[in-house]
Amino acid sequence: MTTTRENGSLYTHIENKVATVEFGHPASNSFPSVLLERLANELDKLSINDEVSVIVLKSEGDRAFCAGASFDELVAIDNLTDGKAFFSGFANVINAMRRCSKLIVGRVQGKTVGGGVGLAAACDYVLATEQAAIKLSEFTIGIGPFVIAPAVERKISVSGLAELTLDATSWKNAYWAKEKGLYARVFETQSELDKEVEILSEKLASYNPEALAEMKKALWKGTEHWEELLIERAETSGKLVLSEFTKKALEKFKK
Repeated sequence: MTTTRENGSLYTHIENKVATVEFGHPASNSFPSVLLERLANELDKLSINDEVSVIVLKSEGDRAFCAGASFDELVAIDNLTDGKAFFSGFANVINAMRRCSKLIVGRVQGKTVGGGVGLAAACDYVLATEQAAIKLSEFTIGIGPFVIAPAVERKISVSGLAELTLDATSWKNAYWAKEKGLYARVFETQSELDKEVEILSEKLASYNPEALAEMKKALWKGTEHWEELLIERAETSGKLVLSEFTKKALEKFKK
């Protein structure tokens, strides 16, 4: 079951030093701005929670992992201030994941698009199913994946980012994502995925928390400037969404 709440849902369950953070939204687990803000705040809280050693990030249901940011909100943008604020949503979440002192394991059970790909890329280790295809379709509406690009490039290199971005209408399957480095392992079924996520998270939680925290720092070394970079990228996207090209592209989606 997935949530029916208009602003989505976010639940955290802590057991044996593992915090499982589960988000959901009726529109293919997409993120309205308020839900992105809640997720960023939750990650900041878990970062300083001594009862937590590892975080598992997952979404509701058995289909899409994440459809990116709210399309309804995107269509409604009509000024630069709102545009920058909208695209800053994923910037803030990615930065919260980056600076979080706890390692984050991503559980990707299905297709993911746009900001959802950035979410997966900002996890420290990702397990997925064969159904977890990915796509960056931003070019088709006149914008680009500028905010999430640094996180995606960090995982799959510039060439992988280019292939994913420029081939904006094609899905890349889970094995492509694994080959490029976005996913660590791919499983046939969700039951296998969930079993391995549990085994891995419990194993990690049994290790020295200080060693885990130091490893987190080492993995993200050199990304401190993202606090400013991702907000600059949000402003770039905020300008592009007001362009005539994008306005025309989005017109057909307006209710």
